[in-house]
Amino acid sequence: MSDAAPALARDVRQLIIEQSYRAHVGHIGSALSVADILAALFAGILRGEPGDGERDRFILSKGHAALGLYAALQATGRLTHDELASFCGEGTPLGVHPEHVLDGVDFSTGSLGHGLSIGAGAALAARMQGSARRTYVLLSDAECNEGSVWEAAMFAAHHRLGNLRAVVDANGQQALGNTRDVIDLEPLGERFGAFGWSVLEVDGHDTHALSEALTTASDDGSPSVIVARTTFGRGVSYMESQLQWHYWPMDEKQYAQALADLAVGAGA
Repeated sequence: MSDAAPALARDVRQLIIEQSYRAHVGHIGSALSVADILAALFAGILRGEPGDGERDRFILSKGHAALGLYAALQATGRLTHDELASFCGEGTPLGVHPEHVLDGVDFSTGSLGHGLSIGAGAALAARMQGSARRTYVLLSDAECNEGSVWEAAMFAAHHRLGNLRAVVDANGQQALGNTRDVIDLEPLGERFGAFGWSVLEVDGHDTHALSEALTTASDDGSPSVIVARTTFGRGVSYMESQLQWHYWPMDEKQYAQALADLAVGAGA
């Protein structure tokens, strides 16, 4: 694992808070939830750079957490500060959901439940082309309510797409309530296992554990899923596990508190 991952996660959270406040948009808690997962991926797991046909593919199926992806791209030098500062501005390619017109975004997403299907197709294409590239898909637990996720799971297991690796951000929340109250899919790992997937479950805020899990799976055999247990709004005290921060933007006082919380966390 790269030692850079924990610091990258802190940078990603800082950028999420700064840019969401500047743009006065929500989806903050969702982006904070996946900061450590993105850091693990971008600090050494994903191989290749935009434009390289043999690069690994990454699909943010949880498209409303796009600001986290943009922050990771900027923090790793794939996006400039000025480009990131255009987030949600007029004519920008950096919208609330990612668009493939932006370098570093392989597929446009946002309609929940479709990312794993795209990922299965990308993994199968790599095999047909004789390519060693892998495909990584980051999903939310709530979008696993969609039947298309399980169609893709069946397809990937049937074709033994060992080059496909999914991470489920299992924070237990969605826009209108707790996942256990909307449609309870627990035990989530066992469900994927029943569909023929290799399953690991980790602390989704432990970048070392995430990196180990992402590199443990073999490219030959079953597709792999990492169920990453996370806290919605991680790192900002008043956002953690609070449903309203799925949509709400911050005011000035809340922004100052968020920065203070992140500063305390950085010194921990």
